[in-house]
Amino acid sequence: MNTDSLFRPFNLKTLNTKNRIVMAPMTRSFSPDGVPTADVAEYYAKRADAEVGLILSEGTVIDRPSASADPNIPHFYGEKALAGWHKVINDVQEKNGQMGPQIWHQGISANHASGWLPSAPFEGPSSFNSPGFENGVAMTDSAIADTIAAFGQAAADAKALGFDTVEIHGAHQYLIDQFFWDATNNRSDIYGGKTLAERTRFAVEVIKEVRKRVGEDFALIIRLSQFKPAAYDYKLAKNEAEMEQWLTPMADAGIDIFHCSQRRFWEPEFDGSDLNFAGWAKKITGKATISVGSVGLDGDFFGAFAGQSSQPSSLDELVRRMDRGDFDLIAVGRVLLSDPQWVEKIKNNHLDQLKGFSKEALAELV
Repeated sequence: MNTDSLFRPFNLKTLNTKNRIVMAPMTRSFSPDGVPTADVAEYYAKRADAEVGLILSEGTVIDRPSASADPNIPHFYGEKALAGWHKVINDVQEKNGQMGPQIWHQGISANHASGWLPSAPFEGPSSFNSPGFENGVAMTDSAIADTIAAFGQAAADAKALGFDTVEIHGAHQYLIDQFFWDATNNRSDIYGGKTLAERTRFAVEVIKEVRKRVGEDFALIIRLSQFKPAAYDYKLAKNEAEMEQWLTPMADAGIDIFHCSQRRFWEPEFDGSDLNFAGWAKKITGKATISVGSVGLDGDFFGAFAGQSSQPSSLDELVRRMDRGDFDLIAVGRVLLSDPQWVEKIKNNHLDQLKGFSKEALAELV
């Protein structure tokens, strides 16, 4: 198997990666009271030392009282948490890696299993997380303005700490995605609307604020998903025209790279073409894209959280699509949890040494 296309450098503004492989953001909940520890820094540095081209951090929440639904998810605000992230990026860059934080607001969420709750009610475009599940309050105009500003501040802090990029989390039924979805955005003001294009306004304003705070030369990523964890077959954009109306305003607002989340990267997004989500996003916007979804494993990540194990699988289809230019970068997740040296093994063709994935990898930082 010729994997040369995976090991070409990638250059865009502040990103100068040694290869096309990205560590996908994966929530780990190993940051007590929101502060990333030395173990967290070691976890990321280990992947940088083993040839991962770009590391995107686990979701790390912005400075809003109810941005987090888990006391052990890291914060990206406050002196202690930012000091922890400073060590993370210093350690990663000492290993010649590049990294960006994924800045996040979880929106209307389920209560944590421990009984822990944030200091204020969960907030979103409405009080709903999904149809029939209500667990918070609809955001006021001032709450929306403060949240947009908090995203901007987190991005500015990331740049000041020395990170190479920032990713805005706009996927997977969290706050920004709750604005996109008509099932959770029933607003009648400028942040609502009957069309996906209208419901993109909140994301666009977040992007504009982030771009203003980091400047034009700083690489900016947004992660998006068509599906919902509560509705895996759902598509926000039902066709190419709707996807254009959704993505183009975000590209115009300042996004450099679209990180297109899907369950299996090889699945086509629309009938009549084998292009996946990232392929369509690149075709529509002309921007760089990251694809992701069950790379290198025979099972998907939803199965992983249900306790299912996965075994190594062929990369032939990934290479075919990368050679064709469908997308620019490929994110991998679970394989890097259980096997920090996965990229080195692929590069050196040590395929017999590849490891599978088991749920035990979720329970510790390796």
